Amino acid sequence: MTSPLGIWIVRAEAEKLGRQLVAGLGGELFGLQTNRSNREAYKDHFTYHRQWILVMTTGIAVRYLQGLPKDKATDPGVVVLDEGCRFAIALLGGHEGGANELAYRVANLTGAVPVITTATETLKPLIVGVGCRNGISAEKISTVIDDALTKISRRRAEIREIATIDLKAQEPGLLEYCQRHHLLLRIISQKLIQDRPWVTSASAWVRENTGVDGVCEPCALLATFRGKLILPKTTRDGVAVAIVEEASEP
Repeated sequence: MTSPLGIWIVRAEAEKLGRQLVAGLGGELFGLQTNRSNREAYKDHFTYHRQWILVMTTGIAVRYLQGLPKDKATDPGVVVLDEGCRFAIALLGGHEGGANELAYRVANLTGAVPVITTATETLKPLIVGVGCRNGISAEKISTVIDDALTKISRRRAEIREIATIDLKAQEPGLLEYCQRHHLLLRIISQKLIQDRPWVTSASAWVRENTGVDGVCEPCALLATFRGKLILPKTTRDGVAVAIVEEASEP
């Protein structure tokens, strides 16, 4: 295994995207075989990498994977990404292969929507939007989120993901909090928040420092399909939190 991550494309038009994925996530780029079937070549490479990003349709991906998975404990995690970067789908090895986490990393890099179908995650209804000052510790973030959950009589175990603005994508305390509690981090672009400034009350300070009227509320709402704001922005010690619940029915 030369690299933990392999990226496979099937069209020359996807090479630029493939190189973007390599630059952002590491790994090796494959595909576009000249002397043999692309699908046959992938079969030979399948076990060489612990994770795969397949830049193709799900239909093609299913055919590529036919007969290859053997055991969920050892199979690579596979994420399918369409060339338009609309959806990053954890197709195989969501937990054991780390495909769920990889889908979020791909989505955060490309702007795609992460698609997770494992029951452990899809049954969790809460999305917590977080905004914070630079250098805030994981402990402070944890305290504010726990207090916010207590206000609405909910539990941390119900959190599906944490959502924040792209300006905070590498905030150490936030990353540590998510890692410590095994939570996936969803990154929402500043541009998308500017286009959909869903805030209960705009903040001049946030506007001055981030270029948007608010962070935690729009991030939480934009991370859902049918989300309802059940806890508006609550602020303490440099951390702002809002909680949205994903509706179970349209």
